[in-house]
Amino acid sequence: MAEGNAIAEHERLFGRDQLVCQPWHYVPILETKPGALRHGQPFIEWQLPLAIERVRTFLLKQPKGDRAFADLLLAARSSGLEALDVACQLASEHGQPHASVVLNELRRLTEPERSPAMAVPAVLILRNEPVADCGRYNSLLGGCHV
Repeated sequence: MAEGNAIAEHERLFGRDQLVCQPWHYVPILETKPGALRHGQPFIEWQLPLAIERVRTFLLKQPKGDRAFADLLLAARSSGLEALDVACQLASEHGQPHASVVLNELRRLTEPERSPAMAVPAVLILRNEPVADCGRYNSLLGGCHV
């Protein structure tokens, strides 16, 4: 509780030597320490959906894969795990699920719809299209202009 508001709820454990971690609480740490994905207690036993787990396995075999997967989790904080799962499935359909492809798919899924193009008022429509005339430049080169 903080200032009368519930920040988090945790299951109460009875007994000794029991540890329950909520991995989403620790995801912000990955911004500065992406290596925590391999060795951090909250992330070791984190059960992720199958598509995300496949992407994780692929990325952690790559150089700087920790950072790439951490970027995916950080991006999923706002959009949710379900959207990341769908993005990972879509990226896997295109071949090797690189982080940039997954992020692109995630942005496409969560991006708000663009408004349709505005109609141009009749006053602003060109009546006479400009003519491309390179001879104008030659005439400027011939004279003495300041």
